[in-house]
Amino acid sequence: MKLDKEIIETSAIISKSIIWLHGLGADGHDFVGLIPELQLPTDKGIRFIFPHAPIRPVTLNNGYEMRAWYDLLSLERGKTAKEADVLTTVDWITELINQEVASGIAPENIVLAGFSQGGVIALQTGLRYPQQLAGIIALSTYFPFAEKTLKQLTDTQRNTPIFAAHGINDPVIPLLSWDTYVPELKQAGLTVEAHSYPMEHSLSPQEIIDLSQWLQTVLFKE
Repeated sequence: MKLDKEIIETSAIISKSIIWLHGLGADGHDFVGLIPELQLPTDKGIRFIFPHAPIRPVTLNNGYEMRAWYDLLSLERGKTAKEADVLTTVDWITELINQEVASGIAPENIVLAGFSQGGVIALQTGLRYPQQLAGIIALSTYFPFAEKTLKQLTDTQRNTPIFAAHGINDPVIPLLSWDTYVPELKQAGLTVEAHSYPMEHSLSPQEIIDLSQWLQTVLFKE
């Protein structure tokens, strides 16, 4: 599927890409305003890509149509979605990464980020991508089908660092989800920078500071 998207470039010559996936019911505009808050170097040539999920009926919301990366079936752990549905979207985002690579951006200069439902897709896509990415950002999310995904990891994928953050008071996706999947990632041999913050299902100022520092570490190693 060809996804509509917002694209923001920080300079004329681009050498890095950050693909950012929004949460359920939002759209690609949701995190555009975060760019200046991250205070990343403007002369380093970053392309921010904010794709819009397609509009579709969502079972948990009584079939109401909204932007969703996959159909949310339930809030019950292990029953939130169908794996095939999630993997269809993984294919779409993989194609976005491939387009960046085809444009001349090396995979190790591409970060895949996601919030909530977008974080699910970021984890599933980044940990399946055949080449090492600069990093994966998982914010206020969870990790369905983790065992199956982690079982197929290669050493290349294990070298992709992860930033995983969650709100202590999150009423939408409880902190237990973060407490569950972060140890699973570490046990699988992945390098994870994990943070929890006194917030609900959102972002906090300290989280943005920590995220900025992490991004500068993984994108500007030289």
